[in-house]
Amino acid sequence: MAKDKTTPSDVSKMIKDREVKLVDFKFADLPGTWQHFTTTLTEYNEDIFTDGLGFDGSSIRGWKVINASDMLVIPDPSTAWIDIFNAEPTLSLICTIVDPI
Repeated sequence: MAKDKTTPSDVSKMIKDREVKLVDFKFADLPGTWQHFTTTLTEYNEDIFTDGLGFDGSSIRGWKVINASDMLVIPDPSTAWIDIFNAEPTLSLICTIVDPI
């Protein structure tokens, strides 16, 4: 029997149960190199799984010029895992990147 798909509510429960302090958003750039940025829990809510979270795409090679650099990460809840190698309990999520326009 297949495991049910992880939901945003499951991720929120994981954050609470594991006393997560940080969220790390991971994605691949155009050449396929992993990129990421980390935020505190103040940036986290279940809406990011549908609405996304904004970031500056001009810092990622090949994406956007500085004057039109707003991008969104949309995390996939099924990729949620706790990164045990960070000093603070950190939730890691793999994301899709979208242009908000």
